Amino acid sequence: MRKLKINRLADKKAYGRDTVSQESATSFTDDLPINLELVKQEIGQNWDVHYREFNMGRTGIGACLIFVIGLSDIELINKQIISSLMVEFSSELKHELSAVKGNQLNEFLKNQVIPISEIEEIGSIKVAAAKILTGSAALLIDGSSEVLVLGTTKLKTRAIEEPVSESLVRGPRVGFTESLRDNTSILRGNGEIENLTFVNFRVGRTLKKDLVVAYIKGIVDPDLVQEVETRIKKIDLDHIPESGYVEQLIEDNYRSPFPQVQSTERPDRVMAALMEGRVSILLDGTPFALIVPVTFSMMLQSPEDYYERWIPGTLLRLLRYLASILALFTPALYIAFISFHPGMIPTKLAISIIGSRTGVPFPALIEALFMEISIEILREAGLRLPKPIGPAMGIVGGLIIGEAAVQAGIVSNILVIIVSLTAISSFAIPQYSGGIPLRILRFVAMLFSAVLGLYGVILFFIFLTAHLVKLKSFGTPYVSPAAPYRLSDWKDFMFRMPLMMMKERPKVNHPKDKIRKG
Repeated sequence: MRKLKINRLADKKAYGRDTVSQESATSFTDDLPINLELVKQEIGQNWDVHYREFNMGRTGIGACLIFVIGLSDIELINKQIISSLMVEFSSELKHELSAVKGNQLNEFLKNQVIPISEIEEIGSIKVAAAKILTGSAALLIDGSSEVLVLGTTKLKTRAIEEPVSESLVRGPRVGFTESLRDNTSILRGNGEIENLTFVNFRVGRTLKKDLVVAYIKGIVDPDLVQEVETRIKKIDLDHIPESGYVEQLIEDNYRSPFPQVQSTERPDRVMAALMEGRVSILLDGTPFALIVPVTFSMMLQSPEDYYERWIPGTLLRLLRYLASILALFTPALYIAFISFHPGMIPTKLAISIIGSRTGVPFPALIEALFMEISIEILREAGLRLPKPIGPAMGIVGGLIIGEAAVQAGIVSNILVIIVSLTAISSFAIPQYSGGIPLRILRFVAMLFSAVLGLYGVILFFIFLTAHLVKLKSFGTPYVSPAAPYRLSDWKDFMFRMPLMMMKERPKVNHPKDKIRKG
């Protein structure tokens, strides 16, 4: 009769056409063999799922523990769960358990037998199967219509190391890892802070992942938190493998080449942003955290600006602004002066440039595009090659191609210097994602200058400025505090004023607590 009942439930679950079967196939019964068969049907043929059937001590009560090998902590299961249920659960409790029936046994086990901190009762087969496949262990007990799901997840994670994408000279040598729990604990470990809040979300339809929104109550603007949570809830995708997916799905303007969400591996950068009234987003499975809202000036800032005294910090920041201008406009200005405005070049320099370009068969635009594209290909190849040979290939390849191109008369000596200066300037930008828009727009500026000369460069600058002024990140102007103009926020804009002068948090974030220094 028991086998007949199991087969009947299996048929009903497979076809799902009977209203009675709908309830039986989604909820547990009070019969252990039936529950075990239903779980196996829900999970499917997964060889890494282990079913451990046993009797609880000498009580004669049957049970089965289900867990995934490799995701669950085997040592914890053996010592704290199976040992407690089989060895310590002796016959002395048989008389006490005689009065305990059904789901009351679960309460007894939770409160007096199983020494596990994370325990919950679940009556849905689908929910229990999902918990098992993410590392938890499910305890099925004969006579109970609910299972105990035990927190036994133990993922294999790498050690906490220095950030790879953001090198530093001075500061904490700690970077995020792929484990969400490690990342939240790193933020908690920065110091004692009561109002640091983590709000959890589940993203992904087919493959679900945990996503955490971090902010500091009492500092952050509640409207900003609500806007971030609203955009995250609208994410409807089958799989979110990396935080870059989240970045693209929640940004304001996907047509813009400029990133409106900042990504970082550095916990100190995230913590500094939270203290300014911003919001951070952490996704399980990636070491890159997101920060919103973001401004263009944040892409040119580094936490090291604050670790040094204000004079060297200001100098380094100004150098980055200069490097970004050179990386964007240097090739375009070269084309404009050579092709349209040679009279604006000093005479001796003009004679030197003309002499170096003698025999070059291409116009300035083709010459510059050839070298710039070669440099970009070398840069990308150096990133994708193995680490021992990647940097050497980039440097040697650039020298060889540049020297060979000059000797072959394809490009001039002055252009090699221009391209080298442009490449070095782009390396000075602290964040890789912040330098990509400049690399893209460099080619657009070159085309403008090739058509209209210096007027084209000016026209391109006007279009770029208009776009940046219009661009926003979660309602925050992208070029703030330059536009709209806020003099108080200029203390931490292009210049880094002494810490004793920066008494207020940036007003652009609308923080509730505006004072950060008494």
